[in-house]
Amino acid sequence: MHTGWQGRYFEDFTVGDVYRHPLGRTISEADNTWFTLLTMNTHPAHFDAHYAERTPFGQILVNSGLTIAMVLGQSVTDISQKAVANLEMTNIKLTHPVFVGDTLYAESICTAKRESASKPYAGLVSVHTRALNGDGDECLSFDRTVLVYKATEATAINSFPEAKRGPLTLAEGGRA
Repeated sequence: MHTGWQGRYFEDFTVGDVYRHPLGRTISEADNTWFTLLTMNTHPAHFDAHYAERTPFGQILVNSGLTIAMVLGQSVTDISQKAVANLEMTNIKLTHPVFVGDTLYAESICTAKRESASKPYAGLVSVHTRALNGDGDECLSFDRTVLVYKATEATAINSFPEAKRGPLTLAEGGRA
């Protein structure tokens, strides 16, 4: 039995390590419009092409909240898959416009880690994350601190159920 990638525990982080998050994501017009409407952002630069053409950007601008959320999500597999909680996001910088059709990639560097003084089952991990578009322009950066489970303490939260019929076998999959 092999489990899929399930993220890093506190012990797996080393200050100075860089994590290139595996999935890039192209932002569609639907992504931007839905996020903008869902969050009740009424600025027409995010959903009115006629208006957006007259701005300095000349086209619809992706909602910065979506950009932040998407890059944060891209980093979860490497940084916070084993988190108890996100504790802090600071120094958010939107350094290059993001447009519909742009593909974003994210990478993070571990900047600090320490044992938790109040939660013996976890430690604090701090990272600096940045997003690049397909041309390599840095579009966003932020710092984040996450409370992450220690490996020895997290086994109790494994939520994958045991099959009542037993483990999966080749015969069951039709390939004997």
